[in-house]
Amino acid sequence: MVQGPMLLVILVVAIVFIVIATSKFKLHPFIALIVASYGIGASAGMPLMDIDKTIANGFGGILAYIGIVIILGTIIGTILEKSGAAITMADTVLKVVGQKHPALAMSIIGYIVSIPVFCDSGYVILSSLKKSLCKKAKVSAVTLSIALATGLYATHTLVPPTPGPIAAAGNLGLSNRLGLVILFGVAISVFTAFAGYLWANFIGKRTTSAEDVEEFEFDEKAERAKYGILPTAFQAFSPILIPILLIGLGSVAAFPSEPVGNGGIAKALLFLGQPINALLIGLILAMRLLPNFSKETLTGWFEEGLKGAATIIIITGAGGALGTVLKATPIGAYLGDTLTQFNLGIFLPFIIAAALKSAQGSSTVALVTTSALVAPLMATLGLDSEIGRVLTVMAIGAGAMTISHANDSYFWVVSQFSGMDVSTAYKSFTVATLIQGIATIIIVGILAVILL
Repeated sequence: MVQGPMLLVILVVAIVFIVIATSKFKLHPFIALIVASYGIGASAGMPLMDIDKTIANGFGGILAYIGIVIILGTIIGTILEKSGAAITMADTVLKVVGQKHPALAMSIIGYIVSIPVFCDSGYVILSSLKKSLCKKAKVSAVTLSIALATGLYATHTLVPPTPGPIAAAGNLGLSNRLGLVILFGVAISVFTAFAGYLWANFIGKRTTSAEDVEEFEFDEKAERAKYGILPTAFQAFSPILIPILLIGLGSVAAFPSEPVGNGGIAKALLFLGQPINALLIGLILAMRLLPNFSKETLTGWFEEGLKGAATIIIITGAGGALGTVLKATPIGAYLGDTLTQFNLGIFLPFIIAAALKSAQGSSTVALVTTSALVAPLMATLGLDSEIGRVLTVMAIGAGAMTISHANDSYFWVVSQFSGMDVSTAYKSFTVATLIQGIATIIIVGILAVILL
């Protein structure tokens, strides 16, 4: 096999190919990742007859752990979106926080809703609520727009069962420790959302959007009527909070110290806390939200969820293939030895993810690709422990939100549904994602000093 600096050249060329192919030529990330995997394997000197087997094993290996989890999570999110459960969640948070703190309310609402629902969809669903609250509270539309957008973004890249963090956890060998990833993700993303909330209050006083200067004809009753009878708060929250609780309890039961013993209760928690089992329970709870059992809901809504999961799954599988090829070559070891002298540690995954995110726009692609690239480097970076791998997922998530601009579909969703021109969106939302990413990696870096 190839040795020495040429290995770094191969890796850099592969990364540049992925970025240019997906951003400039709009090649689907799945094809770009698979082609890059073949290119790396052949260039590094792998036996040609072994390359396809290595790619197939990597593709199937990662999906064996998290494929079903992604499917179940996406279907739950679709049901929550179409049933009006997201609106109920928003109403519940508003009652707790109160309409005197509209920006905080929008941030919290976004934070919760984006755990099961993609941030793009979440923003569209909650946009009407944001407009209504803007009129009632008579506050800056930019403030509420950025508070909602950053709240959604915080959990989108950090908290499973959102597919991106799940895929990153799988690539880093944490498929059976998702509870720990969720625990850290929820805690760290609070600071991420708070950073976005502070920026929303700051920039909202200094800029305006079309929503501030025009009278929008908005019929809140009509918007809510399209959902029919909205679910109760318990019905809305349970499909996502109960699985997260079960996964968390399962992680506690799996601690070597056996805090709940090793009897029937421990075995039950371990079983129910398996991500597939927990999310299957979540799906059963979500089915209570269906307005009826018909072809439209049992087939149509489910198919929509499956279609949404399909793209994530094949990109995740391709990322797993890339990671397996890298492990089968000397690239990982050589790169690790080279980077050790710079003492980047937890900051290396952040830098790679931020570069990929900024260059090609997709947070999910940044999460999947970066986790595949750094997986062989865990020992060299001093992160080859369970906590080290969890913090690496968080660092990658921080990079994967840095930054959202014109090549990111979410940038356009936020700007168009907020009445912002491109310049205003850059000054308000793009800067917000930069602040969120930096705030998050600072928290992760502090935790790394304390825990590693």
